[in-house]
Amino acid sequence: MTDASTALSASTTDLDAAPAASERPWLDASLPVAERVELLLAEMTLEEKAGLFFQTMITMGPDGELADADPVFGLPSNREYVLERRMNHFNLLGVAPTAGAIARWHNALQELAASTRLGIPVTISTDPRHSFTDNPGAAMLSGPFSQWPDTLGLAATRDAALVERFGDIARQEYTAVGIRVALHPQVDLATEPRWSRQLQTFGEDAEVSGELGAAYIRGFQNGASFGPGAVSAMVKHFPGGGPQQDGEDPHFEYGREQVYPGRKFELHLKPFEDAFAAGVRQVMPYYGMPVGTEYEEVGFGFNKSVLTGLLRERYGFDGVVCTDWGLVTDAEIMGQPFPARAWGVEHLSREERMVKIIDAGADQFGGEACPELLVALVEDGRIAEERVDASARRLLREKFELGLFEDPYVDADAADVIVGSPEFRAEGDAAQRAALTILANRDAVLPFATGVKLYVEGIDAETAAAYGTVVATPAEADLAVLRLQAPYEQRGNGFESFFHAGSLDFAPETVAHVAEVAAAVPTVVDVFLDRPAILGPIVEVAHAVVGNWGASSAALLDVLSGAAAAKGRLPFDLPRSMAAVEASRPDVPFDTEDPLFRFGHGLTL
Repeated sequence: MTDASTALSASTTDLDAAPAASERPWLDASLPVAERVELLLAEMTLEEKAGLFFQTMITMGPDGELADADPVFGLPSNREYVLERRMNHFNLLGVAPTAGAIARWHNALQELAASTRLGIPVTISTDPRHSFTDNPGAAMLSGPFSQWPDTLGLAATRDAALVERFGDIARQEYTAVGIRVALHPQVDLATEPRWSRQLQTFGEDAEVSGELGAAYIRGFQNGASFGPGAVSAMVKHFPGGGPQQDGEDPHFEYGREQVYPGRKFELHLKPFEDAFAAGVRQVMPYYGMPVGTEYEEVGFGFNKSVLTGLLRERYGFDGVVCTDWGLVTDAEIMGQPFPARAWGVEHLSREERMVKIIDAGADQFGGEACPELLVALVEDGRIAEERVDASARRLLREKFELGLFEDPYVDADAADVIVGSPEFRAEGDAAQRAALTILANRDAVLPFATGVKLYVEGIDAETAAAYGTVVATPAEADLAVLRLQAPYEQRGNGFESFFHAGSLDFAPETVAHVAEVAAAVPTVVDVFLDRPAILGPIVEVAHAVVGNWGASSAALLDVLSGAAAAKGRLPFDLPRSMAAVEASRPDVPFDTEDPLFRFGHGLTL
């Protein structure tokens, strides 16, 4: 007897009511998907339907076993989610040691789901897993997966074929471990230079964002062949999450307002239109609430004028709409209280928030795990079961079209071969090099000749030793290479600390240190531009300046030494001053006065 069977043996209610295998006509793959959905929906109880509506974080055991309750993140056990709450959509949290471990856990979870009354398979989703960022609210570190530049870096390549190839490789790696929904791409326009979520966008230009976002979607969804080999993409954050008041992020109350002083609301829809044309399957609205527009001033997940009027009716979108995480229930994250992001409707009860989200046109509650609340609302007549059925159809259709009812399991041994394969890692490394952007090269210090004496900061000595002799001080060196992070103001501790916001000016001591090194030796400064930093003071003292959006030290040194070509181009303007940033309109691209470097700037060596 499996662990799942053992767990169910104490309660036979579901098992006694389970249809025999011969009485499960929805498993007949020869039938049209729409008919299979109706056959299954007719068999489902209200509690089973409600379980479809909730997608939240889940953890796995250390080596691929099912996880018990997690006190750190406040999560119930895997068994409670599936057996008691009847949930079957989960966002995998954390980084696993191996792909095989993820695959084994996924198979154990599918076995658990198969033991339930109707055997509805689980759908696993994830935030991006192929880049360098460590923000758990935006992405996961790559772990066993191939490592690529963050999305801004993909945009810096200006190469739609490369972006589609990335999506195709990520699709193969995701499906190898059982991940079937990508909670991305993020096609918001980076029109507010201070906003903390720019790293996962395609930058400031609507045309580029639309073109590359569509290529990304095609790669994940297997082109026109959506089905058992595909990953369903969830484009976000509709109708565009970039125009944040003062650049603050709506994960937090002080960033809840989206403003449009330049009246550019429609421009922010352009990348989504391209995503719809590419056949994107799912949409996530953002937390923010529009201020001063024709739309209701409530968070987009509660906003019927946006989700029904704009998304469903104007664009005719009939795919899955899943809210961003945590609109209904107050929570605790990393030991700190974290109120629900119910912007504009903070005064409503949990039940009233849920009714408003459903009425707005959403199908699924992200980051929530309270199906009993939805059941009670239907039983009380506050939500019609027919409305529940409409969303359940969309959610079931996705499982059928992904082929999960035919074969939900994966090959754990094959996962370790496919994920992070030498071929995929080499292509990720090449993309890191292609994204690196040379912004300044005074006195032609680049490319440098290998074998020189190198002083490095932010680069491990072992890697640098392959390019020259590593020395301990700038005075001993022929060239210095310093790696910096774009500046930010820390807004708080815990989860909040991962969101880089506030001033884009480097601290005076950072500039002074660069100047001191540059006074002793020709100096190259490489900056991780997760936001468009004010680089003027650095450019004035350094001999060369480089922008990156996720690149290993080896990738950087290959480009600086000329072993790889410098190809990157800026995906946004780099402003000249904070005064220019503060005077710019958050919804208008390229609106900072007299930028230091323009969108598209990049030198060749």
